[in-house]
Amino acid sequence: MAYPNSTVPFEKMLMKFVTEEDPMQAMLKWLCERLMEAEVDAKLGAEKSERSTERQGYRSGYRVRRFDTRMGTLYLMVPKLR
Repeated sequence: MAYPNSTVPFEKMLMKFVTEEDPMQAMLKWLCERLMEAEVDAKLGAEKSERSTERQGYRSGYRVRRFDTRMGTLYLMVPKLR
């Protein structure tokens, strides 16, 4: 499945994950952050830096949140909204 906003080829992403200390944890962190970004885009009605008349709010940076999983503790960048 191709992702329209992804500019990094799959092979490069896979090599980035494989070189991490814990590849599965890195993939889980990436997936969680992408899901949060998609949820924020849907809630706001516009993607990051996109101008839209249907926009319902604005982004206000990120905050770090701890997420404890069976694979260990992840520190995720959670988007903030206004």
